Amino acid sequence: MSTGVPATAAGRRLLRTATALAAACCALVLVTGCAERGAAADSGSAAAAGPGGAKGVAADPAAAVRDAADVLVRAGSSRVDTSMRMASGGTWVTVTGTGGFDYARRQGELTLVLPSDAAGAQEHKPVTELLTPGALYMKDRGEGVPAGKWVRVDTTTLPDGNLVTGGATEPLAAAELLLGARDVVLVGTEKLPGAAAVRHFRGVADIAEAARAAEPGAPGALTAAAKGFAVTAVPFDAWLDGEGRLRRLTEQFTFGARGRGVGVTSTTVFDGFGAGVAVALPRGEDIWAGKIVSSP
Repeated sequence: MSTGVPATAAGRRLLRTATALAAACCALVLVTGCAERGAAADSGSAAAAGPGGAKGVAADPAAAVRDAADVLVRAGSSRVDTSMRMASGGTWVTVTGTGGFDYARRQGELTLVLPSDAAGAQEHKPVTELLTPGALYMKDRGEGVPAGKWVRVDTTTLPDGNLVTGGATEPLAAAELLLGARDVVLVGTEKLPGAAAVRHFRGVADIAEAARAAEPGAPGALTAAAKGFAVTAVPFDAWLDGEGRLRRLTEQFTFGARGRGVGVTSTTVFDGFGAGVAVALPRGEDIWAGKIVSSP
């Protein structure tokens, strides 16, 4: 992974510091609160006539992106790839993930790969995350957690609502953030791998507005984030296919104290709509309730 950091002792120290920050995506949560076509066909005509369709896009680009979360729920499920890129002290580090998400049940599973050390060695085992309504489960979380044990975190208690803390933004929450979209423009039509022509939108989403617009019972994480982020305006780029489904979404967060916040760019790629997603929650005896050793 290229980080742009000089291969000097000072550069290596910076990279270790930033890598620790990336690993702390998992540690912070403990510190702070320790039928693809068939489904689309059913909603295709509605999407074409509504905000996600061509007529809706021409009339109101903001309406097209605000409808993205509902379109995902109608699609049922998909495969997802995630990337979270963080800036700290002039250094960039990236956490990547892959898995699937069931939008109707609002649950999914991701395997996250943390950054390598300064010499290129993989210091951290991949972390398995189960995303469920109101809770995040992490396996192979790191030091202090026995092998095979899970850590459970109440995401509604996190200052960021788990938009960045877990190392990946929950895919449906990322889409729901677009409910607060404003200043949206249609950049143009583009081609993405595995998709026909998609429409590229750009704008700014307000976390607090998105929380107010979310379905009853769903805005807990967004409400927490609206209070926890120093900057609640989130610039975004969203790519929607002809059926109004998100195919790619990039959101830029600023997390931390105003003026000294950490820049975080979260990207989610959606494909394989209708793919089966099986999530087996851990048994009570497999959830670790002991002391956690945070990242250095």
